[in-house]
Amino acid sequence: MKQFGTLLAIFFALITFNGAFAAVGSGYDKQKVVYHVNYSDVKRSIGAMRNAQNHINALGENNYEIKFVLHGNGVELLRNVAEESAKAAGQIDSLRAQGVEFSICNNTLNGRKIALEDLYFAEASDVVPSGVAEIGKLQQEGFVYLRP
Repeated sequence: MKQFGTLLAIFFALITFNGAFAAVGSGYDKQKVVYHVNYSDVKRSIGAMRNAQNHINALGENNYEIKFVLHGNGVELLRNVAEESAKAAGQIDSLRAQGVEFSICNNTLNGRKIALEDLYFAEASDVVPSGVAEIGKLQQEGFVYLRP
């Protein structure tokens, strides 16, 4: 009977180990993530976009829904990116090509008197009424909040 208990313990240990290994080996479930950017530091923004690219690489194609919400100084990033950093512009282009959305706060545009055409690769469909309200809405829809 003692041998049966030992075999049973080994059996459960193998099942547990195999389940843990399968979870690591099979990748991740689909994720919905919102990256919050309200700073204009280009180096930090490049880091945030690099995080998003690493996130995409880990999750795999069609296994993510990633959005950036830019408000306050974060909107300045899109205004200055082409002039300040070709690397940042390239990252924005690459992320957009992979389906990442960049939402822009209309309150910031109005408050700072920023024209949409002054922003790098921005369209009217990218504008949301309020950046912080958009983040709250996305969290209610199940998006995970990240602020790199």
